[in-house]
Amino acid sequence: MKKSIKSLALALGLFVSSTITVLAQNNVVVGGEVMYPKKNIVENAVNSKDHTTLVAAVKAAGLVETLQSAGPFTVFAPTNDAFAKLPEGTVASLLKSENKALLVKILTYHVLAGKLDANELMKKIKSSGGKATLKTVAGGTLTAMMNGDKNIMLKDEKGNSFNITIYDVYQSNGVIHVIDQVAMPN
Repeated sequence: MKKSIKSLALALGLFVSSTITVLAQNNVVVGGEVMYPKKNIVENAVNSKDHTTLVAAVKAAGLVETLQSAGPFTVFAPTNDAFAKLPEGTVASLLKSENKALLVKILTYHVLAGKLDANELMKKIKSSGGKATLKTVAGGTLTAMMNGDKNIMLKDEKGNSFNITIYDVYQSNGVIHVIDQVAMPN
């Protein structure tokens, strides 16, 4: 009897482990958590350990409801490490209520109307002679170009270049691409 219970427990353990592996293979893992395509941008982002600063900023800017709406949106999501590259005190300053308008401008500079996955971005780059101009919700532009055969690099209006590190994190209301730097509008 004990052997049967042990075997059953082992089998269940393997089943759960296999199920988690399959889920992870069918969905993108960001910040140590599986991102589910049936959830919206905010519902997934709050689970990523790599995006706690971005989530705090979205809340402080009052953009939660917008990013939970139908969209669709393309979001270039800077990681906590990307925010840490900003000059010391920048994030704390941006999170203050008196800087809400600037925070909204910076965050919406990371958002495009519509759903552009990596394939669509690459098509735009190729059809535009190697550089595609992307209009952000903030009204500014990001320039997308290839950095090698498969990596898309973006350039902000300040001339800073950065890479997409995780592509095509599909959401119910769009797609997220994880980036390694905070984009800055003019």
